[in-house]
Amino acid sequence: MVRVAITGATGRMGRTLVQLVHQAEDLTLAGATDRPDSPLLGQDIGHLCGLGETGILLLDSLEALTDIDIVIDFTLPAATETHLRICRDKGFGLVIGTTGLSEAQKAAVTEAASHIPLVFAPNMSVGVTVLTQLVEQAARILGDDYDVEIVEMHHRHKVDAPSGTALALGEAAARGLERNLQECAVYGREGAEGPRRQETIGFATLRGGDVVGDHTVIYAADGERIEIGHKASSRMTFARGALRAARWLHSRPADLYTMRDVLGI
Repeated sequence: MVRVAITGATGRMGRTLVQLVHQAEDLTLAGATDRPDSPLLGQDIGHLCGLGETGILLLDSLEALTDIDIVIDFTLPAATETHLRICRDKGFGLVIGTTGLSEAQKAAVTEAASHIPLVFAPNMSVGVTVLTQLVEQAARILGDDYDVEIVEMHHRHKVDAPSGTALALGEAAARGLERNLQECAVYGREGAEGPRRQETIGFATLRGGDVVGDHTVIYAADGERIEIGHKASSRMTFARGALRAARWLHSRPADLYTMRDVLGI
């Protein structure tokens, strides 16, 4: 039985994770945390998530927890940075689905992975992981004759743009084309910019409503266009992927893993 703690447990993603862990036969919910100023602290997380009494009280930090195998974290970069430090110190395995991390925060993730097993992925969806593989392969095959554009849309509450998934897709396309994304990415266009430069990879970001996550990678050439995409209709997609990662990560040695490792691709 894998003992799991959920951070940000009262958020949209956190509640979904709590529900799925509670239902799983091979996982047990062993901890739940929320931000220190949450008015819900001290309440049974089961009552808050419509599960009835679980005996797991909502805490303000992972510090008070001991018997934890894996922590699943879908919060905000600053909170993830704190959770990372605590997991490193306590030896908890960690699954990170938080997006928008700075380069310094990503470096901290890499450093912590020398001490604890850690899965870090901007998107835990199995489908998106396969999509990323296809995007790289398509870019390698199509080459420089095709312009690459990435369009993503999320709900109005998402705070980072482009999404972590869109950036991961851009990295995949750049690998296939043997380019450096930091040098060739274009984030939106306005005004008389002139003709599109052939070596660029473009990003367009849309926000509105309750869209869980739509991503499309477009390869456009003279006379034809190829589109590869993924649409998520429920957060269950990401939560199930995170639980799959937690199961896989349990008892793994300290290292930095991705969802490609989890899926064996």
